Amino acid sequence: MSDPAASHDHTVHEAVGPALPPVEAGVALALGVNGLLVLGPLPVLLGDLADTHRLTAAGIGQAATVELLAMGVATGLAAIVIKPERLKALGVLICIVLAAIDIACVWTGGAAIMAMRAAAGVAEGLLLWMTVGMIARTVTPERWAGVFFTAQVLAQLALSVACASWIMPRWGANGGFVALALVSLAMAAGAIFGPGRYAPLPKPEGESGSPPPRGWIALLATLVYVSAGGAIGVYLQPLAEQAGLGAGVARTAVSVSLAAQVAGAALATALAGRVRYFTIFLITSAVSLAVWYAFALRIPGWLFIAANAAAGLTALLLGPFLVPMTIEADPSRRAAVQSGGAQLLGGALGPWLASLLVGDRDVHAVLWLGAGLMLPALAVVAWLHYSSRRVPVT
Repeated sequence: MSDPAASHDHTVHEAVGPALPPVEAGVALALGVNGLLVLGPLPVLLGDLADTHRLTAAGIGQAATVELLAMGVATGLAAIVIKPERLKALGVLICIVLAAIDIACVWTGGAAIMAMRAAAGVAEGLLLWMTVGMIARTVTPERWAGVFFTAQVLAQLALSVACASWIMPRWGANGGFVALALVSLAMAAGAIFGPGRYAPLPKPEGESGSPPPRGWIALLATLVYVSAGGAIGVYLQPLAEQAGLGAGVARTAVSVSLAAQVAGAALATALAGRVRYFTIFLITSAVSLAVWYAFALRIPGWLFIAANAAAGLTALLLGPFLVPMTIEADPSRRAAVQSGGAQLLGGALGPWLASLLVGDRDVHAVLWLGAGLMLPALAVVAWLHYSSRRVPVT
């Protein structure tokens, strides 16, 4: 047990392993922020690629799918096969590789851009693995997940606003990829000050390092639930245009949504340890369904933006509570370190399924797809919660 007198010297108190100094904890969070930075401007980046005929409408979903799929697979496999050691050197190397891939996207399109984004997804997933590894070992994971989500969305908001107001009007999607590369290079220097290693997670005698059955079910529920929002989010710009609104409305909606996500993540941090995760699931599900119904209508631009803001707030309110959901299902926390990978795989599954349903003239089928994925996942989460034999984590 850590010395109470020294508790103020540490930012993160670990349930598994020693506490981390403030600088190391901050860098660990920043690595994940860099890994997920692309998700903020991704809808408008892909939308611009389609507008300039470097991608088709179906290619929007496919490009998002390959990147998020690569992220999720890399995060999940890293948690199983890579020992959390020599993290400083890994962080530097991965950030440099990611920057090189983003620069390469300037000269590619079609199948080549998808290959580049898949490679970027691997690097981004490894960065996220470093962050999730820290969060899953903390005493209050939902609180540190909330801090991470807040920092992540602030960074995405800043880049999205820059892309929408300055970078993309001048240089298009190419400017966005260069901006991502520059941030990654800056993070490579910062990675030197990150944690060197994490303590191994406990493993009951006779068991493998993979989660138990209930842990896998929790991860599957996470994957399907997240895929619902991913299917709709990547088609935001076509949904706006088919509602009679312009691409500018979609870009504004993305920026406003990211601002609302900051509030949602901050609210999640404040509610950590005070509200049960299942209550948050119910609230966010109801709001999401109402927003998707609004997207099916021909609504004015201000209402489209407001609905997207509501979706953004509740999505980031829910995000940090996905971790305690997996810990309730699997107290060993082996499922918790896979939560980030499951979320990313869900983000990949949704756009891929959506790409099978949409056409260039109508993308509204994604709204039915979102509801069809969310409701069964919510039912599984309810079963896990009410069938648990132990006191809930939150």
